[in-house]
Amino acid sequence: MKSLLFARFGSPSVLRIEELPIPEAGEGEALVHVKTAAINPADIANVADPSTTQLFREPPAGTLRAPLSRASDAKEMRGKMEKQIGRFAKTWLCIGLVAAIGIVCRARAQNGRVKFVVDPNWPKPLPGKWVIGQVSGVCVDAQDHVFIVNRNDMTDKEAEVAQQAPPYIEFDPEGNVVNSFGDWKVVPNITHGCTIDYENNFWTAGNGDGIIQKYSHDGKLLLQIGVRGVVDTSDGTLKGRALNSSHSQFYMPSAIAVDPANGNIYVADGYGNSRIVVFDRSGKFLRQWGHLGTKEEADAGVGGAFMQVVHCVVIGNDGLIYVCDRQADRIQVFDKIGNFKNNIWIKRGNSLPDNWGTTWWIGFSPDREQKYMYVDDGGDEQVKILDHASGKVLSGFGRPGHQIGEFTHGHTLAVDSIGNVYVAETDWGRRVQKFEPVK
Repeated sequence: MKSLLFARFGSPSVLRIEELPIPEAGEGEALVHVKTAAINPADIANVADPSTTQLFREPPAGTLRAPLSRASDAKEMRGKMEKQIGRFAKTWLCIGLVAAIGIVCRARAQNGRVKFVVDPNWPKPLPGKWVIGQVSGVCVDAQDHVFIVNRNDMTDKEAEVAQQAPPYIEFDPEGNVVNSFGDWKVVPNITHGCTIDYENNFWTAGNGDGIIQKYSHDGKLLLQIGVRGVVDTSDGTLKGRALNSSHSQFYMPSAIAVDPANGNIYVADGYGNSRIVVFDRSGKFLRQWGHLGTKEEADAGVGGAFMQVVHCVVIGNDGLIYVCDRQADRIQVFDKIGNFKNNIWIKRGNSLPDNWGTTWWIGFSPDREQKYMYVDDGGDEQVKILDHASGKVLSGFGRPGHQIGEFTHGHTLAVDSIGNVYVAETDWGRRVQKFEPVK
């Protein structure tokens, strides 16, 4: 690898080109592929003869702007800069020459906690003229195949030149499409979220409907709870008053979790109602808990009081039920009967209810203890990495934007068996991205 190195300040003559081995990422580091880079001459030439009167004074913000007035000031400044040179000398600036491809540079995050890097080549291009709309769900099966939930909302312009992709699309670990299924006249209105159960079946909901569905791995509809187009409201329509009580219908459900111990089905219900509903494996109602909370209950962290959207439900290896109380900026934790255990807060200083909220979806690291919890914070457009045991936020990745590795309405996430994190984006994001853990 050709590298352009500098070990001290001075004129451009201090630079030298050397052949160096491609670095390996250490703890808290990530490998960054650099195609081109540049050096500002001022960065290497900002220390000249200490007797000059045209050096620069360091202002409080740390930038170099104001001219120095005395040679003593210049000498003092040079001493400060030479003291810092060790930091720069530890950074290898890898310049990708025009003829060089794939040069790698080692970079450290500002907080020293880089954990993931985006895979820009995943997934592969879709077949034919398929175009996906909003991607409202992503889940992973036992073979690390990735399923996404597509919405039937391509633009008018796209409809003229392309084809609406199917509701559910399956990718292999390399990102190739290997299967798709779903009938737009059968799937829930406004498809939302998915999960793969312990028997490798696919489950999904719809936040424009009152049903959830279970499909076989290859796409055969096996079970539906609720009647399509009917919701749990005073008049059975989306305009009615939420009843939060039906044993057979939902009101815009958002997520499903299946207990591997007995097949019981836990439903986050959801966008209209404010509850967790539990059924046995055949679809028979067992119990429910939760109600629409008040601001006072949210501020106090009262268990079972949900603010507006109950956006996810996940069963941990510890046997506890984790529920995304999105607009309350918290994850509520319950036992399987519905007894409240504790809150995991991800606050960002907003008054509750938080309009966008922080806790949109959660996943766990693949180790048995599930040491890390990954939270899709759609409010800040970032995936937060938490210590599962303490609930403390350790770090995160992503930021608002439209470039690779950034999020526009990051909506749900999933984790595969080797720790890759997949994030699905709705609104105008309309994609799924893969983030690999740094080894």
